Amino acid sequence: MTDTIFALSSGSPPAAIGVLRVSGPQAGEAIAALAGSVPPARRASYRKLRDGEGAILDHALVLWFPGPNTATGEDLAEFHLHGGRAVVTAVESALSQMAKLRRATPGEFTRRAFANGRIDLAEAEGLADLLSAETELQRRSALAMADGAFSRQVETWRDRVLAASAAVEAILDFGDEDDVADLPEDFLAGLDRFHVELTEWLMRPRAERLKDGFRVVLAGPPNAGKSTLFNALVEDEAAITAPLAGTTRDVLTRAVAIGGVPFVFADTAGLRDQTGDEIEAIGIARARAALDGADLVLWLGPEGEGPTGAWEIAAQCDRSDIADKYAPRHRVSAVTGSGLDEIRRDLIETARRRMPRPGDAALNRRQHLLVSEAALAIAAAGQESDPLLVAEALRLARVAFDGLIGRTTTEDMLDALFGRFCIGK
Repeated sequence: MTDTIFALSSGSPPAAIGVLRVSGPQAGEAIAALAGSVPPARRASYRKLRDGEGAILDHALVLWFPGPNTATGEDLAEFHLHGGRAVVTAVESALSQMAKLRRATPGEFTRRAFANGRIDLAEAEGLADLLSAETELQRRSALAMADGAFSRQVETWRDRVLAASAAVEAILDFGDEDDVADLPEDFLAGLDRFHVELTEWLMRPRAERLKDGFRVVLAGPPNAGKSTLFNALVEDEAAITAPLAGTTRDVLTRAVAIGGVPFVFADTAGLRDQTGDEIEAIGIARARAALDGADLVLWLGPEGEGPTGAWEIAAQCDRSDIADKYAPRHRVSAVTGSGLDEIRRDLIETARRRMPRPGDAALNRRQHLLVSEAALAIAAAGQESDPLLVAEALRLARVAFDGLIGRTTTEDMLDALFGRFCIGK
């Protein structure tokens, strides 16, 4: 029999309210033991909670949700307590003394929802991302996943594969010729359109960019104003600034949100060919490596000497002793603030174009791999002449789609996913 689990599902005390959630076959018995009886289903009832010796634990609202139409697919109870630590601890202690009740592990409520068919794997991944979202773009993309937008798309793709498979099976069962000549006229054209659609999904910006942030690297020679501009963009004195060449020895990063967009800014060591300082040389090597991993480089060095695609930035525009650039994308002064608003707006607009659109479902690494496998299988099905090979390619596409929504999974993968959740979720 499945254990009955319990955990605090609201924020850590102290708080105004503490919500203790109980899920499993003994959830109703837990209510009866603490509240005296089980209240009407799905109605908040005011009750005095008592421990096994009859002592009052708290005055609380109690809710009873009989399964399977619940968040976890099981009998579910909630105790809405006063949110002090002592109150929550006392009720948890009373629950832990009941037979077949135990504390939940991280993500166990959501894992039970998945196991009981209340959510699929893509929705669970979206929920995990929603819980960790720190910016508006992250929230809206994760919510699209958690609400099942991508799952519905996968089901549509799966239905198309099943329909194509049925047409091929009909040929195998009843056809006289060992080829696909008797398939519907638009069969191959339909597979081609299907492949194009999957390819378009693969070309979308990935979810990792939303999670990790749009990476902007500031680069240039020593004393170009990189650290001062870096501090201004992240609005923090994170980097040490000094007129001495080689002050920055390593790659310094800061994650910030600007205009609801997640960014990671990186300040780097000044680039120069010769240095007698071994530590600075290591910093320069790391700076060059950071350029390779950048989504965008702000180049503060001599015009035209930056990486391909870098923005030319004329920093320190307040200084008359600094040579100006002929056609910089931005002229800024971190000291006076001139040009900072303009460069921030440009960064936001650029990052938004390269990130998933607000509200769009974005594929993570696992999902991208499975959609790639499906696309390859659909392409193979459209190129085969043997109906048996066509049927096998379509089967592989269906297996990939099943993996997207969790019809085929491994325990290790599930452990990794649900381990991302907090206890009580």
